[in-house]
Amino acid sequence: MMDASEQRKAGRIPVTLVTEARRLVPLDRSTALVRLAANTGHGHADGVACLACAGRGDVRAILFDLLEEVRLGLRPAFTSVVVDASAVVEPGKVVEALTGKLQATALRDHTVARRFYLVGVA
Repeated sequence: MMDASEQRKAGRIPVTLVTEARRLVPLDRSTALVRLAANTGHGHADGVACLACAGRGDVRAILFDLLEEVRLGLRPAFTSVVVDASAVVEPGKVVEALTGKLQATALRDHTVARRFYLVGVA
């Protein structure tokens, strides 16, 4: 497995996952912030399987969209990402998605696996 400097040399983007709001790390201009929403707001309890909530909280889809926005010139390029998962009931699922433990179901999942790597959980 490559260390962090080898990952960066390979063009991979480091991702820091924050599971508690009080642990948010300082951001600079080259860091993209992603906030994952809780499973609330439209009639069900947290933790209930919901297609709409799954789409809003799919970290791989969100990271892929960030890459696409840069490619299309809709946002500035970034060199790192902070994912705020403090509202998520099961942040372990986010870790699984970022470390390849969840099955890749789309081309975007493979793209994200090649371009991003988890550097830490705060």
